[in-house]
Amino acid sequence: MTGKTRWTIAILAVVAALTAALVAQLRDDGPGTTGTIGTTGATLATREHRDADTGAALAGPRERANLPPCPAAGGGPGPAALGGVTVECAADGSAVDVARALAGRRVLLNLWSYWCAPCTAELRAMAQYQQRVGTDVLVVTVHQDPNETAALLRLAELGVRLPTLQDGRRRIAAALGVANVMPATVVLRSDGTVAQTLPRAFTSADEIAAAVGHDVR
Repeated sequence: MTGKTRWTIAILAVVAALTAALVAQLRDDGPGTTGTIGTTGATLATREHRDADTGAALAGPRERANLPPCPAAGGGPGPAALGGVTVECAADGSAVDVARALAGRRVLLNLWSYWCAPCTAELRAMAQYQQRVGTDVLVVTVHQDPNETAALLRLAELGVRLPTLQDGRRRIAAALGVANVMPATVVLRSDGTVAQTLPRAFTSADEIAAAVGHDVR
């Protein structure tokens, strides 16, 4: 084997290693930091978390986000479509039986991801809407990307403190038949039926109230 051939093989080996490392990093980090309505993920996640999102690593971001606890189990079985779906509460890492947690409540489920710009803009409007309606309606956000650290830091940056479910595998959206489009909002009646699915971005609490109307009553 000539010296030139050995150098060629060595260079190809380095390129292959760098390519493998880049692919692994992209899988961990998810898509870029911007997104649009209708962004679909090549983005469909296959796992709940990045490997880096251990309990210890999430402690600081959780403290900064200071999210409220996720709703405790209500009365009744809850939305039938969500039966058996269990995800994590972003506030503390506890397991949430979604159907039971939403049982007997009028709920807005806001589906988003940290990298989706319209989603993060909408979160402030969702928080304002929650303040307006008080206990009549519960707004719950559902983060649909494995990068939970980024979600917590985004919520902290925005100052949005709403109950948040970490659903990197999109199990809630799949159970409710929501297309892989973000942002999207699902309106649930207190009997667990779906009143509306709204695959659009809202820019104000007024827009949300107008779109939802009487569907949460």
